[in-house]
Amino acid sequence: MNDRSTDPSFADIRPRLIRLAYRMLGSVADAEDVVQDAYLRWLSTDRETVRQPAALLHTIVTRLCLNELKSARRRRETYIGPWLPEPIVDAEEPDAIDDITLPLMIALERLSPLERAAFLLHDVFGMGFDDVANAIGRETAACRKLASRARDHIQAARPRFAVTKEQGLEIAAAFFTASREGDMDRLRLLLADDVTASTDGGGKVPASQRPLIGIGEVMARHLQLAQEFKQAPSLLIRYAVIDGLAGFISVEGGGIVQTTALQIEQGKIVALYITRNPDKLRRVDGASMHRKASTDATAMRVTV
Repeated sequence: MNDRSTDPSFADIRPRLIRLAYRMLGSVADAEDVVQDAYLRWLSTDRETVRQPAALLHTIVTRLCLNELKSARRRRETYIGPWLPEPIVDAEEPDAIDDITLPLMIALERLSPLERAAFLLHDVFGMGFDDVANAIGRETAACRKLASRARDHIQAARPRFAVTKEQGLEIAAAFFTASREGDMDRLRLLLADDVTASTDGGGKVPASQRPLIGIGEVMARHLQLAQEFKQAPSLLIRYAVIDGLAGFISVEGGGIVQTTALQIEQGKIVALYITRNPDKLRRVDGASMHRKASTDATAMRVTV
């Protein structure tokens, strides 16, 4: 809406509100819808009486997200295969930097909506517990307990060993080359023994219906893929940082665009997160153009 550009109180905080809604919902489209709804409510508010616009807007967005999560959870109960959040690629806005990586997003998904809200508002967005209590409609003491429980649950998902962006992208390039060229020895050296692989196709494109667990399963699947890559070579769009993890965007057999994000610990890949659901890749820069070109060129190829 045009009013947004003339309302600095909202325009300045909008990126933070999008971040909050995305962290709550795991979908950029849903986050944008929620923030737009919040903006309409903001317009109908007597803003002259609002002493803390940011606190009020965080409250509005949080409550809208909590309502949305009720239907989102029902949708995910019937979701086909593993669910992954919509990938955010190369977020460069200064306000978009925090420590919520893709594994943490998945861990947040396992929390109750109130635990997720309390943790995000306090630990990530720096709100005091009194304001958190007002936002989610609970007592301050209860909010402290909600945030504490959330921290305990997601502690294992926090990276134990930092990897620089350069190191991560170097490993991503090595993984792409080894897996696409069928170099199983090199690939094996890149993977941790307890590596897992989750692929989100959403029932829209071919994808594993369950996570692959352990080096044996992951290597066996890549041995199969190596044969398929010979018939339908991957097209690398570019290497990228995907929800805080090093990875790459590629076009696979049948013109299927996917993002591959790698969780790396001590130089080894401990988890692969592959998003192939086309509904979640509409905002990936360059994906649409490459999808069309690749579809024309690979119409008769075997899909991955």
